[in-house]
Amino acid sequence: MGAQLRIYRRRIRSVKATKKITRAMELISASRIVKAQQRVAASTPYANELTRAVSAVATFSSTDHPLTTESKNPRRAAILIITADRGMAGAYSSNAIKEADGLAVTLKERGLDVRSYLVGRKAVNYFKFRNRPIANSWTGFSDNPTYANAKSIADELITSFLKDAAVDVEGVDELHIIYTEFKSMITQIALNKRMLPLEVVESEAKAPTGLLPMYEFEPNAGEVLNALLPRYIESRVYNALLQSAASEHAARRRAMKSATDNADDLIKSLTRLANAARQAEITQEISEIVGGADALASANAGSE
Repeated sequence: MGAQLRIYRRRIRSVKATKKITRAMELISASRIVKAQQRVAASTPYANELTRAVSAVATFSSTDHPLTTESKNPRRAAILIITADRGMAGAYSSNAIKEADGLAVTLKERGLDVRSYLVGRKAVNYFKFRNRPIANSWTGFSDNPTYANAKSIADELITSFLKDAAVDVEGVDELHIIYTEFKSMITQIALNKRMLPLEVVESEAKAPTGLLPMYEFEPNAGEVLNALLPRYIESRVYNALLQSAASEHAARRRAMKSATDNADDLIKSLTRLANAARQAEITQEISEIVGGADALASANAGSE
C-alpha cells in the first residue's frame, strides 16, 4: 500500500508540473493572437489596393502577359505549403499538409508534375520522413513572419514561374498556396488558392455604380504588370503568413487549454486514488493493531 501511495503522489506532482507548463503556453499564445490579428488587419488595406490595381490592369488591357495568361500546355505546378515550426498546436499543421496532399493528387490527375515549397519545420520533417522531393524550404519564422520573409519566398516563386517549364525543370506553369485562414479563436480553416496565373480575385469592396473610369497605362500595360504583380504576390504571401501565424497561435492556445483541463481531471482522479490507497493503508494498520492487541490479550489470559 505504501509503495502504491508513493507512486500516486509522484504522478500527481508530475502532472501538476506539466499543468503549469501548458497553462503558461496557453497564456503566451493568447497574448500573441491579439498582436497577430492586429498585423493581419494592418496589412489588409495595402493588399486590397494592390488587388484593385492589378485587377484594373488585367481587366482594362489586352496585354498578353505571362503572369495573367494560362499556359496552353501546362507541365508543372508549384505548391507553397505554410505550416508551423513547433508542435503542440493540435491539428494545425496536419490539416494544411492534408489539404496540400489533396491538391497534389488533383494536379497529378491533370497530368502536372508538382514542386513543393515549404514553410515551417513540420512540413519539412513530414516530406523528409517520406523521402518526398522539396524544391525549397523556409523555417524559423512561422509564428512571427516579416515582410522580408514574404519577399524572399515571393521572389523564389516568381523566378520559377517566369522560367519556361517546357525546357527548364525548375520552371512551373501554375502556383498554388496552402495556408490556414484565421476565422476566430475557435475556427481556423486550411485553404488552397491559385496565385498564378492571375485569377479574378475576390474583393471586400462594393462594386462601383455608374460609369466606370477609363484607364491609360504608361509606358504600357505590360510594364505596369511587371511592376505591380511581384508586389501583389508578395502581399498575398505576406497576408497568408500572417493568417497562418494567427491560426497557429489560436490552435496552440486551444490545444494547451485542452491539455490543462485534462491535467486537472487527471489530478482529481489520481487524488481520489491516492486517498483511497491511504484509507486502505490506515484501515490495514488499524486491523493489524486490533489483531495484535487481541493476540496479546489471549496470550496473557493463557499464561494466567
